[in-house]
Amino acid sequence: MADPENTHDCETCGATVAVADARRSEPFGDLDPETWQTLNCPHCGDRLATVLVGDE
Repeated sequence: MADPENTHDCETCGATVAVADARRSEPFGDLDPETWQTLNCPHCGDRLATVLVGDE
């Protein structure tokens, strides 16, 4: 079972998605895509979270 801190629950389809399995896309708005990424559900495509990826 995946670590709960590394998963997101999709409010649209109900799937529990590990960060490693999520599809990544550029964030909305003025956020720098080199610093931020949007995680999307691989099952339905809905947005799960926007996460910091720069300076890790």
